[in-house]
Amino acid sequence: MKVALIGLPQSGKSTILSAISGKAPAMMGSTEIHEQIVPVPDERLDWLNNLYQPNKLVPGTVDCLDLPGVSFADEHGRAAARKLFGNIRTVDMFVLVVRAFANDSVPAYRERIDPAKDLEELRTEFLLADLELVTTRIERLEKQVNKPTKTQAQDKAELELQLKLQKALESEQPVRSVIQSDHELEIIKPLGFLTLRPMMVVVNVGEDQIDKPIDLSRVAPGVEIVQLCAKIESELASLDPESRKEFMADLGLKEPASIKFVQSCYKTLGLISFLTVGKDEVRAWPITAGTTALDAAGKIHSDIKRGFIRAETMAYNDL
Repeated sequence: MKVALIGLPQSGKSTILSAISGKAPAMMGSTEIHEQIVPVPDERLDWLNNLYQPNKLVPGTVDCLDLPGVSFADEHGRAAARKLFGNIRTVDMFVLVVRAFANDSVPAYRERIDPAKDLEELRTEFLLADLELVTTRIERLEKQVNKPTKTQAQDKAELELQLKLQKALESEQPVRSVIQSDHELEIIKPLGFLTLRPMMVVVNVGEDQIDKPIDLSRVAPGVEIVQLCAKIESELASLDPESRKEFMADLGLKEPASIKFVQSCYKTLGLISFLTVGKDEVRAWPITAGTTALDAAGKIHSDIKRGFIRAETMAYNDL
């Protein structure tokens, strides 16, 4: 699972990823994409590891990409953002990071602290980037459909679909709201539309806002939203487990950011994990909820799927 963290300048993306991964954040102002592998916390896996004492423990992981802050304040920034968007069209989902904390030493983008407006700006730019992509594709298809080629019928069908996508994007509707079948998805997936990807939102709040929920449901209806204080979570990540537990209790925090973040990623993508055990290893396997035992077997190895007869399963709560 590959996840891209994207946000406006000074939103706190790098600090958030540092808190989640326990690794040092990228340098402020970096123009590079930084990658961190974050293990999926799973108490079931830990329990099984203690029970079986395998040679190797393999948790599920989330591959997180920390993107440079994107600015749309001028044409130079917008051009840089478009180039960046072109490099992330194959990720599984986007995490949109918006700033809600005030800090005079960290200048705010557009001199405002308004997570709703920041989220709307990011969403609008995603729509515009996809609109450019679909417009270019339509222009190419309109030339192709008049040629007597082997793909003429397919090109006509795709053109009809692309025109439907264009209409939706011009009405500020994401691509994912238009696709109605697996066949349509198969046609457009190679193009990497940004608004086809699932999205979640992380609201980076100040220390005095931890227990004050920020409602973004109007601008992000139906979207998973995680609220956290990156500054505090980064400090927590640097502590030993016992000190971290005490600090969290003092702050009234039930779980660290890493758990909230990963659980929300799983929920957004509709994932679950099944676990396999043995002397060699205890391993977590991320799969889409509703996956059959046959397809889950193929996740482990194609030979297991080909020779599949039955699966013997155990519920964790029964162990």
